[in-house]
Amino acid sequence: MVRDVKRRLRAALWVAVVAGTAAALSPRIAAPLLPVASGRPAPSVASSFPAVGPTAPSASAGVAALPPTAAASGTSARPSRGATPAASSRGSGSTVAGTFIPATLNSANLVPVAQPTPQSTGVAMGRLHRLLTADLLVVSRGSLPRAVIAAVRRQSGVTAAQVVDAARVRLKGGYIAVLGVDPSQFRDFAAAPTAHSTVLWRNVAGGAIAVSYLMGQQEHLPLGGTVAVTGRHTERLRIGGFGTVGISGVDAVVSHQVAHSLGMPAGNAIVVSAPRTRLSALIGQLGKVLPRRASIAPLVAQAAERGLPVTAGSAGGADVTAADGPGLTPAQTRAFLVAAESRIGDAYVWGGSGPTVFDCSGLVQWSMRKAGIVMPRVAVDQAMTGPLIPASDVQPGDLLFYHTDPTAPTYISHVAIYLGNGMMLQAPQPGMDVEVVPAVFDGGFAGAVEVYPRVAAAVAAQF
Repeated sequence: MVRDVKRRLRAALWVAVVAGTAAALSPRIAAPLLPVASGRPAPSVASSFPAVGPTAPSASAGVAALPPTAAASGTSARPSRGATPAASSRGSGSTVAGTFIPATLNSANLVPVAQPTPQSTGVAMGRLHRLLTADLLVVSRGSLPRAVIAAVRRQSGVTAAQVVDAARVRLKGGYIAVLGVDPSQFRDFAAAPTAHSTVLWRNVAGGAIAVSYLMGQQEHLPLGGTVAVTGRHTERLRIGGFGTVGISGVDAVVSHQVAHSLGMPAGNAIVVSAPRTRLSALIGQLGKVLPRRASIAPLVAQAAERGLPVTAGSAGGADVTAADGPGLTPAQTRAFLVAAESRIGDAYVWGGSGPTVFDCSGLVQWSMRKAGIVMPRVAVDQAMTGPLIPASDVQPGDLLFYHTDPTAPTYISHVAIYLGNGMMLQAPQPGMDVEVVPAVFDGGFAGAVEVYPRVAAAVAAQF
């Protein structure tokens, strides 16, 4: 399995590559090779989405005690599982422990959109045909040849394959991952609420940019207003909507025409739907037909350990088994939790990676690094770093994942650290600080994961 994970190029961690030129690879990258349309190296930019909620209880839980003999050793010796943690309970549509779970998650009305302009109103927009799962993302540094695209579409098990433009561009001083798309065709691959929002896609076809829901909300972007977007060229683009497409790390979409005006490479990526195919086998097949430097990222998990049911958006690495362990040693767990608790009271900043400001996944990555563990940067990728475990088996140091985005209800957009005694530590939302709150195990809870360092490093460090 670790060999499979090493081939994963998770879409949330896009490497900075100058479009059309040879570029160096970062050892921290575990993602498709996404060009930077501006021609300048991109710093690491977080794509995770934090939870929202009220100020929570003070951090009185502390680092949960580990057995003295185990803590003194360097081997993995997790406490016995089985005790159900003290979990908070609440219905959907409420806010508890800093995690907001919308009451209704299947309506296009959840997608905030700008009023159509005369330009967008006159654009012909194809209807939504059927929802397609985005199972794989292929990214190349330059345009993919037609013969390669045709070969991808011919592969056994491929239901659909949509050619897109992919690059990082600058918005509000930071790099964001953007896809250039044909709105009429690509909407089929988006998360259901976003896919159903015809107004959003008509706005995109009319020249607007649609950004992810939580990015729009937390960066206070002006819905219906304009922002400067810089690739090789700078354009002022109208923000046509806040709708998350549900593809790991993709912050925004524009039309092919706008992508061209920004200087993004044309047709350098393919979104593949193959819901009835074993992705590891399909990746092997695609590797034979793709250009040497093209990369492939699975976007969904297909299996989990211990026979737990896997539903859309479940946490847990695909095909992770006990053989891919062990998990953190007691010493690593203690170092991880001590580092995380040392950040209590530090400010939340969207995209913050430390040492004094954090978003949810930035806090996890920074704290794990203090324990000598290499982690991917984004919550949806951190959810792939170990097996899915039952909530009744959760132990201090496990990670808790959540769905908090109403426009992409199966997208993992928040992570917290379980401390023990029914408490978790998290970086919640702008205007709030790192805090300890009661853990949540219902509603938008996507699952708990026991981190396996070997798996985490394989997800984070390759390519």
